[in-house]
Amino acid sequence: MTSHFIYKYSVLISTEQKISLNFQFNMALVLRNILNLSKRAVYCQISSKHFSTSDKNGDPKETEGKEGTEEQVEKIPENIIVEKCEGVTLIGINRPEKRNCVNRVTASQLITAINEFESDEKSTVGVLYGVGGSFCAGFDLSEVLTGGADAIINTVDGAMGPTRSHTKKPLIAAINGYCVGGGLELALMCDLRIVEENSVLGFFNRRFGVPLVDGGCARIARLIGLSRALDLVLTGRHVSAKEAFEIGLANRMVAIGASLGQAVNLANSIAKFPPECLKHDRDALYYATYDSPSFSDAINYEVMTCSKELFDEATQGSTKFVDEGIGRGGKFHDVRDKDLPEWEKDEIKREIKNEEATKKEKE
Repeated sequence: MTSHFIYKYSVLISTEQKISLNFQFNMALVLRNILNLSKRAVYCQISSKHFSTSDKNGDPKETEGKEGTEEQVEKIPENIIVEKCEGVTLIGINRPEKRNCVNRVTASQLITAINEFESDEKSTVGVLYGVGGSFCAGFDLSEVLTGGADAIINTVDGAMGPTRSHTKKPLIAAINGYCVGGGLELALMCDLRIVEENSVLGFFNRRFGVPLVDGGCARIARLIGLSRALDLVLTGRHVSAKEAFEIGLANRMVAIGASLGQAVNLANSIAKFPPECLKHDRDALYYATYDSPSFSDAINYEVMTCSKELFDEATQGSTKFVDEGIGRGGKFHDVRDKDLPEWEKDEIKREIKNEEATKKEKE
């Protein structure tokens, strides 16, 4: 029934011309989340025959006297949702009942999702978002009691996911609702942050004595300066979306409900650029900011990391500008080749010849 409703609604929004593309995209994701939640509900109904409500850790607990002889295997929850949209990968944290707090299962799934995104040659930019009204409210503190703080903190990649290294490709955070504690550290891991106007940011872990161990201290001072970073880290106070934008913690501030759509638009605008040059300049910027001991060393890194592929890409781009006029006048469209069928390519060539013939006649 849910899938039938989604199908009817998707037909409606695709035929209604007055609805914006951004609204259509956000509504499609909402409907998808409804379907995911319905699947979870069905699973809970089935598994309730074989499991009691929960044990002290909040996990399903098997009951005695189960029917039949088939062995029941607990299903691993889908805490991370991954979707592909042309050259953009969408990665969603899917624990809305916990305001998307990250536990060890979620962190492991997030590491896998980002690793697969980085190895996908067809995907250039990623978008990280939260399902159900909040980006991420930090680490699930209930696991600190059961798993031990030292075991969680001493993980190789990070308690929240792959936060203790730079991602290999650009990643954009679409922030709504709460983005606090470890959730803010996840956002700082991303290259860019888009916040909705009612979002709440801050290091709320300060109240509970939980340290920042997922790159929060290593990154935030480089982004907003030491003085502002100390203010946020030492006080653990609320930071509004407006203040986050004003101090440089956020790159864009958008209307409520628009963060994901705007993040995808921004990702698409970045994904169209030549990839080798994009990767080189991003890597050089991170090196200069975090790893370079001097200005001259940073300059040397810029020059010495230029590859043959990068030179070929630069030559192709220069040819397009000089011979075809692509990019002139500050234009950003058509800067990357598109896969077109042969008949459409022939039609474009024919139109160009007709335009040239018309110009000659006027002359």
